[in-house]
Amino acid sequence: MSNITTQQLAELIIGVARSQQAIIDAMDSQKAGFKGSHLAPALSNAAKSRVTTRPLTLQEFPSRVLLQCMGRAGPNVEQIARDLDALLSDEAGTAAAPAGGAQSLDMT
Repeated sequence: MSNITTQQLAELIIGVARSQQAIIDAMDSQKAGFKGSHLAPALSNAAKSRVTTRPLTLQEFPSRVLLQCMGRAGPNVEQIARDLDALLSDEAGTAAAPAGGAQSLDMT
């Protein structure tokens, strides 16, 4: 049994988002304007970034990290880890989660 911390999970999510960004860049180089005209609206919809009436959920989190990868500054691992801690503790509070779920995820 191995445990993964939220810091490690944040790094993994950012790595996945960066690989997705590479695919997006390749598609944009083949069809100029793909990111702005097709991808950005669909990704914003998936991230529900315009909905401010409810809190962020784990389902939307990866899309938001990908949006950050598309920006100039890119994602901040420490901030992503803090956001994950908050999301995981919220999820644990609303669902019956195993003890210690907010600090480390059990990956068996």
